[in-house]
Amino acid sequence: MSENETLFINRELSWLRFNSRVLAQCEKDIPLLEKLKFIAIYMTNLDEFYMIRVAGLKQLFAAGVTTSSSDGMSPLDQLREIRKYLQDEQNLVEAHYKSTVDALSKEGLFIKNYDKLDDSLKQKCDEYFFSNILPVIVPIAVDATHPFPHLNNLSFSLAVKLADIEHPEILKYGMIRISRVLPRFTQPSEKVYVPIETIVHRHAEEIFPGYKLLSSCAFRVTRNADIVIEEEEADDFMMILEQGLKLRRKGAFVRMQIEKDADKDILEFLNSHMKIFHKDIFFSNVPLTLSSLWQIASNKDFSHLANPPYAPKTLPPFGEGISIFDAIDKEDIAIMHPYESFDPVVSFIKEASKDPKVISIRMTLYRVDKNSPIIQSLIDAASDGKQVTVMVELKARFDEENNLHWAKALEDAGAHVIYGITGFKVHAKVSQVIRQIGDKLKFYMHFGTGNYNGSSAKIYTDVSLFTSREEFSNDTTTFFHILSGYNKNRRLKTLSMSPFQIKERIIEKIKIEASKGAQGRIIAKMNALIDTDVIEELSLASNAGVKIDLIVRGVCGLRPGIKGKSENIRVRSIIGKYLEHARILYFKHSDPKIYISSADWMPRNLERRLELMTPIYDARLQDRMLEILELQLSDNELAFELKSDGEYEKVGRSSDAKVINSHDVLENYIAKIYRSLKKDTDKAKADLIATKLLKES
Repeated sequence: MSENETLFINRELSWLRFNSRVLAQCEKDIPLLEKLKFIAIYMTNLDEFYMIRVAGLKQLFAAGVTTSSSDGMSPLDQLREIRKYLQDEQNLVEAHYKSTVDALSKEGLFIKNYDKLDDSLKQKCDEYFFSNILPVIVPIAVDATHPFPHLNNLSFSLAVKLADIEHPEILKYGMIRISRVLPRFTQPSEKVYVPIETIVHRHAEEIFPGYKLLSSCAFRVTRNADIVIEEEEADDFMMILEQGLKLRRKGAFVRMQIEKDADKDILEFLNSHMKIFHKDIFFSNVPLTLSSLWQIASNKDFSHLANPPYAPKTLPPFGEGISIFDAIDKEDIAIMHPYESFDPVVSFIKEASKDPKVISIRMTLYRVDKNSPIIQSLIDAASDGKQVTVMVELKARFDEENNLHWAKALEDAGAHVIYGITGFKVHAKVSQVIRQIGDKLKFYMHFGTGNYNGSSAKIYTDVSLFTSREEFSNDTTTFFHILSGYNKNRRLKTLSMSPFQIKERIIEKIKIEASKGAQGRIIAKMNALIDTDVIEELSLASNAGVKIDLIVRGVCGLRPGIKGKSENIRVRSIIGKYLEHARILYFKHSDPKIYISSADWMPRNLERRLELMTPIYDARLQDRMLEILELQLSDNELAFELKSDGEYEKVGRSSDAKVINSHDVLENYIAKIYRSLKKDTDKAKADLIATKLLKES
């Protein structure tokens, strides 16, 4: 083993294990509809992984790239390991699906194929077919005069083998494209869901009149996506390819999923046209496109089979009839989403749009709601003559169209819209409000770890910081000047900004802890850890005796527990009902000790994006953030620990140990404070309750 092989874990294999942890939620004693959701999330994640990561590896291999990644694996090595891993895991996915469907049937909720229905439900499906399905599906012939069609990425079809009724010896092949506008499952009754392909199969002969159906099978293709998807996934492949390598076979097929026991003639027909590598063909014993299970999981009639909904709370100093600016004037305020409501963030911009003292509003927008109240407030402010500057990131994956729409609306209202910076994606989450108080200007800032999106704020765990500290005012102004003007000096004083400062300051803080030896302490929470320089620096700190705890939800490229390299490093991942998204950093001997950030520890975040890392100065808020980190380190219900072999193990607990589920603890913690304060709005009392509760938890 080379030196690097012992310390680094392959990124792609680490990601696969993250998705396995998502699937592992189905092993828990959780409500049945929640299990359906986790299967849907697992499948959606896997689609994106194939479209981007596997597609990228295939491009690198096709372009002749043999360079090993930091873990020593070539593109071909990685492709082989990925295929093996997923082939092995497929049985597990199918087992979870089948056991969940069986358990749901005992609760009176059924997922049944058409041929398993009683006559009355079959009739309803037939009626639905002729009224809703037949008009929008596309029958496709493939022969000398009808070329094989272009199949869109993630398109779902039924392949058919037909015989001419008048000339049975003449065989025809074709397909029935099932439109995405149709629900994945037809619902002939409140309690029954029918996979649409089983209904289409029943009526195939009516779709191709004059032909007898010999066999059919559902299939689905995944292509190399032209647009890179989810922000947590990567564009580093594209970076390599752009440096002199020509993209080949853009949009090439990277996977086909097909029904188990598919007719060999149909399989040959499909593959003769698509030429998919045989190991990239996955045969399924369960319905395809299970990412659509959300349709069933959201059935309100069976809400007793889902988690009870949690309503985010607004706590003092925010609340009804209280000015956001008055509250921020008194102290720094941090709120934890989704336990605490996103409403104060919305109110911050809304109040600014209406306040006659406000002269300027600036903010970055990466992903926003379809009908964003924040954007409406910005439009109102611009229409009212306030100076409004908005950085709209048009490269936010799959949100391009939505963002472009809002950008035009803002410009029409008189706002100054910045469309990103050449060569960089703007991922920082920051807004600044400037008020004219007499002859002075007063600055109010919001810094977040998550997007200005009220919908995702109900599912993602994030931190919001409101402050009027002067230390931040100049930096925030400089940041927005960098976005809108020419500025080669992309450096800030109090805040840290990538692509230059965040990485160097993180390394600097790791070095400080290393200099303290066994007295050093680092706790860092993020979504992904890949950056080689940071990993090597953490290794040196570990060797110096620093105790390091990393809470990394997804991909982790650092192998813990290696003697002489990482023996003082522990890595854990929290997977539960909420998506862990906050980046919180604790360095014991830094001043201040706590930082929040929009950036993960990945090259793309640290070197190729505009990100912000924000120090937390308020001692009370520092304590609060550290308590949250320590709570997650004590979690024995949602936590998995990364072992030195690259595998994750569920964190165990003794039979008499108290169950600590960090999501439930924080829900209860905020709810108890809220209930206590409904009768008493004393802020000091709120703080006392808050401190006491979290420590008790």
